[in-house]
Amino acid sequence: MSEAVTIRTLSPKESVEQIGALSRVLIDCVEGGASVSFMLPMTQDKADTFWRGVADGVAAGERILLVAESDGEIVGTVQVVLKQPENQPHRGDISKMLVHRDARKRGVGAALMLAAEEAARKAGKSVLVLDTVTGSDGERLYARLGWERVGVIPNFALWPQGGFCPTTYFHKQIGPL
Repeated sequence: MSEAVTIRTLSPKESVEQIGALSRVLIDCVEGGASVSFMLPMTQDKADTFWRGVADGVAAGERILLVAESDGEIVGTVQVVLKQPENQPHRGDISKMLVHRDARKRGVGAALMLAAEEAARKAGKSVLVLDTVTGSDGERLYARLGWERVGVIPNFALWPQGGFCPTTYFHKQIGPL
């Protein structure tokens, strides 16, 4: 992967067309040990089903799907979940920030997060929240990008291969209330 990485938002149509490429990233992350809601074995069918649901959410205007591309291939992705309870119209959630193992340590995660924050801001959100495995590269990235740590929940989720892992919650104020 020699080409510069570009970040862009997928349209509802592209969200469907790119399910295979998105699944490739998700499967790689889960097989690499990422605790991102899925257990091993991580099948193509599980991944495709997940991304079809995401594409439905994009089409409904409930989420924004961003991708990082290098050499014409999707190497990372992140979502901004816009749909919130009626008493939280100002809040968005960051979800499934994933970077293929072959594209890590190149600033892809930071670029995705900065683009997600800007997309959320443009969508009228002023507060963002996310969670990540405690002690992970993600946790260090979010702290570096100015996200504020809220706290840790022990035994929150399972690793893909089994066994409990703790989760750290973060928030970031990105605009006026």
